[in-house]
Amino acid sequence: QSMGAKIPFGIAQMGKSFRNEVTTEHFIFRSCEFEQMEMEWFCEPGTGREWLGYWKEQRMSWWRGLGLDPAKLRFREHESTELAHYSDGTFDIEYEFPWGWDELEGIASRTNYDLNAHMKGSGKKLHYTDPEKEDPDTGKKGWRYIPHVVEPAAGATRGVLAVLCGSYDEEPGDAEGKGARTVLRLHPRLSPIKAAILPLVRKDGMPEVARKIADEFFRKGINAKLDEQHAVGRRYARHDEIGTPFCLTVDGQTLEDETVTIRHRDDRRQERIKVDAAVEVVKTLLA
Repeated sequence: QSMGAKIPFGIAQMGKSFRNEVTTEHFIFRSCEFEQMEMEWFCEPGTGREWLGYWKEQRMSWWRGLGLDPAKLRFREHESTELAHYSDGTFDIEYEFPWGWDELEGIASRTNYDLNAHMKGSGKKLHYTDPEKEDPDTGKKGWRYIPHVVEPAAGATRGVLAVLCGSYDEEPGDAEGKGARTVLRLHPRLSPIKAAILPLVRKDGMPEVARKIADEFFRKGINAKLDEQHAVGRRYARHDEIGTPFCLTVDGQTLEDETVTIRHRDDRRQERIKVDAAVEVVKTLLA
């Protein structure tokens, strides 16, 4: 009522769920307390299967948009023997974890079971009247019906685990182990720190230039970290491990021509860019 919503429409929420699991396993995959995302999508009778198809594709696209490998994502349709009694169709989105394929999200067409159950329990009518559509039984305008529901329900905690499993990488380096590193290849939109600003040394005016660059990132709403501790190689390694996609290094050349080195996390490629273009360059790369 407060939104004046017309069918079809959805109500989504995210919060903690608690389950009396007999067996908890696989770190945070199966636990007694976890974060869950759900949406109730209300639609006309007879359109549930159509909306089920729509939302399963939308949800798969969302998971892929987080940087999960498409080859490790799949749909699994529930067989008729495993469908819940209220469902006329259910799909799981599964991810290939280190232990095998397992569920990230379920999308179910729940017919009008939910609202019928609420009506029975509360004694309140939960019908919807569409003044523009004809009643299939009477042919008169003003179709009054109990809405059907399509419900995507995703495990946010499981999603975090999938992202970590897919992003964590150990590069062996050469035969002597040189160049070995640990990298968290997070999609840039998921990286807590979008860029690290590194003065090569803590003198000669480099820290001051680095602070100005970091301040400009903050002003533009990009979460950047000014990091001055330890040798630059150790700082690169640190930011590789926490998933920072870009490092900008202020060095002696910066003081001469107002350029900085931008280092790409995934392939360690480096290039020079102008200081006054740094924010826009990173914004473009993040997009």
